[in-house]
Amino acid sequence: MESTLDIFVKAIFSENMIFAYFLGMCSYLAVSKTVKTAVGLGAAVIFVLTVTVPVNYLLENYLLKEGALEWLNPEWADLDLSFLSFIMFIAVVASIVQLVEMLVEKFAPALYGALGIFLPLIAVNCSILGGALFMQERQYSTILDATAFSVGSGIGWFIAIVAIAAIREKVRYSNVPAPLRGLGITFILTGLMGIAFMAFMGIKYGKDGEDDKKTAQVVVVDDNANENNDY
Repeated sequence: MESTLDIFVKAIFSENMIFAYFLGMCSYLAVSKTVKTAVGLGAAVIFVLTVTVPVNYLLENYLLKEGALEWLNPEWADLDLSFLSFIMFIAVVASIVQLVEMLVEKFAPALYGALGIFLPLIAVNCSILGGALFMQERQYSTILDATAFSVGSGIGWFIAIVAIAAIREKVRYSNVPAPLRGLGITFILTGLMGIAFMAFMGIKYGKDGEDDKKTAQVVVVDDNANENNDY
């Protein structure tokens, strides 16, 4: 079983929302023109993911899935409300995004103006809903694991958008061929960064790494046994 640290690190690197699954690309491309706005939106995404995924975990395990209502009444043990998952997840996301929007408008009006329509659009950012659906699919055993996944996913998205924003600020002064200026070179850079992040997929985490070590030891023992038999 994966440890909480393994889940956290994988969510940042080998299962990065942008470079592994290409989720949340609309905001990623639109708001990454400057590092300042990228940092603001990235921080908002971290906050929204960190809050919504654990809340949706509790909804999934104590309200929606089959048998989840047994803690309220044993007669409801066979009740299955999982068909409401999408509606409930989106409602939670929209509520938290509304809270974030009010906080940003109150304490950072300049950032609120810079983000524009893309701040309320976090509610339909597929990386946010994707985090809740990945949590549901992977069936994390504890809320701590779900929280580690949500924080890691938010940090991974933050790293992706800040990195591309920093590169785009430099590329602005470069001699880019006319047909590739703007989104063209941004797509190419995103693809190259995605290829670079694919290197993290070769890292073995938790039980996978231990199994590989045991397999390697068995192979070495078998080879030694075969050499002894040859003599």
